[in-house]
Amino acid sequence: MNSVYTVNKGINKSIEFRGLRAQYIWYFAGGVMALLILFSLMYIIGINTYVSMIVILASGTYLVIKVYQLSDKYGEHGMMKAAARLRVPKSVKCRSRKVFMLIERS
Repeated sequence: MNSVYTVNKGINKSIEFRGLRAQYIWYFAGGVMALLILFSLMYIIGINTYVSMIVILASGTYLVIKVYQLSDKYGEHGMMKAAARLRVPKSVKCRSRKVFMLIERS
């Protein structure tokens, strides 16, 4: 009896949803959740529903445009690399030789 197994060729690839890859899916989902909470707060406060809808639709449009721009600009890992690059110090100053003179004795 021969069995045929299909091989998953995308096993090491990151997830993708409508052109968004990796962490940008989470940014988009977080933004949508924030907009949902904002709309519910505006509704509870008593702001006109049409005004709330206009604000949420404008903010949602901005969210979609911005997340896709970030995804296109940085790619899958580029945004993390750019953030890490900002945290690298410009120079390292050492005013003492003690750091280099310490020898661990066993």
